[in-house]
Amino acid sequence: MLDCHGRPLMPTHPARARRLLSQGRAAVISHMPFAIRMKDRTLAQSEGTGVEVRVDPGSKGTGIAVTMEQSAPSSAAVPKSVRRGLFAIELRHRGSHISKRMQQRAAYRRRRRSANLRYRPVRFRNRARKDGWLPPSVQHRIDTTVSVVRRLGRLFPVNEIHVERVAFDTHALSAGHPLEGAEYQQGTLCGFEIREYLLVKWGSTCAYCGVTGVPLQIEHICPRARGGSDRASNLTLACGPCNQAKGSRMPADFLADSPERLARIVAQAKAPLRDAAAVNATRRLLHVALTGLGRPVRAWSGGRTKYNRIRSSLPKTHTLDALCVGELAESTSLVSHPNAVLVVIATGRGVYARTTPDKFGFPRLRRPRQKQHHGYATGDLVAASLPSGKYRGHHVGRVAVRATGRFNIRTASGLVQGVHHRRLRMLKRADGYGYGTRPEDSFTG
Repeated sequence: MLDCHGRPLMPTHPARARRLLSQGRAAVISHMPFAIRMKDRTLAQSEGTGVEVRVDPGSKGTGIAVTMEQSAPSSAAVPKSVRRGLFAIELRHRGSHISKRMQQRAAYRRRRRSANLRYRPVRFRNRARKDGWLPPSVQHRIDTTVSVVRRLGRLFPVNEIHVERVAFDTHALSAGHPLEGAEYQQGTLCGFEIREYLLVKWGSTCAYCGVTGVPLQIEHICPRARGGSDRASNLTLACGPCNQAKGSRMPADFLADSPERLARIVAQAKAPLRDAAAVNATRRLLHVALTGLGRPVRAWSGGRTKYNRIRSSLPKTHTLDALCVGELAESTSLVSHPNAVLVVIATGRGVYARTTPDKFGFPRLRRPRQKQHHGYATGDLVAASLPSGKYRGHHVGRVAVRATGRFNIRTASGLVQGVHHRRLRMLKRADGYGYGTRPEDSFTG
């Protein structure tokens, strides 16, 4: 909620926001996320302690939570406080798509150099990279996270930003044996990193029977008695009964009656450490970029986040992990979180190419020069009310425009085709993101 001058106020309950809109005291300024602006109130006339933004970065998705801590009435000698989750965003990156497009572009240029009779020297050898350069697919994770946090700073009175700084030793994970000179190998964290990596990789479930919520053991897919190594690609998680039943047998013998599960384990075991490397490359630069937003930024470890989540009996999701980032004192408890999570998907803003090439790089079709038709552009968030026909009802989604005036709308439930532009209502201009919602896992504080 904003005041009449566009300065952020403390968030309000949806019922109160509807009442202010019906009374004409406020106006809608944003639908995703939903925000209103007061017409008769200033920042000086309001009270509030401010909120905190908590970020749980990841390779494929990032969780962002807006929280507020308040003191709770207590008769004990030690004062108690509560942390409330006010708003949650699940940001889904498109790093894999960017990496694929960069590889396609390199293949096109390589073919063009080899197809000509005269020699054309490669150009990338003459290009110097700046200090702190990251591949576009990795830099994209930092840019989108900072962009969303900056947008929240315009809608909420943010006091502090808390970010989790996770580090994976990919060398130790891939080597499969103790590394000399690594201090954590002789300390209390010995074996902790590989276990945490396997919990994330295998989803905290037994690879053989799929059971969850039980103690899991590190198990060698190819037993050491059969020549198996301690590399991360040869390790998985198994419950006690499955680990004992498998023993020194090969997975093909143990899962002879379940070929689907065997194929899944073999495919997942060969998954590279690309995600862990991406998190390592962005953790420090993300902290620096968030510092540039002009608000205090505090970094926390992933172990503290996991301790807070387990202590609060929360399931593992990006948004609930973000809710647990930072210090949570023994006298502080999590009492609530949003029931619905805003899912923000990075979709990009389109391409500048005038033609669409085939797999060999030759032009296959031409793209239209005009991007807008009847006041709408592809990617705009619209609402359509259809009184009759196959798609009768109210639909909200991203639109794909056509020169004929009959557009398609991509909604959460499917594709709505052939909607006339006069039936549409603009909600949000295309900004390179797609929006949706999903329910959060049940939690009672």
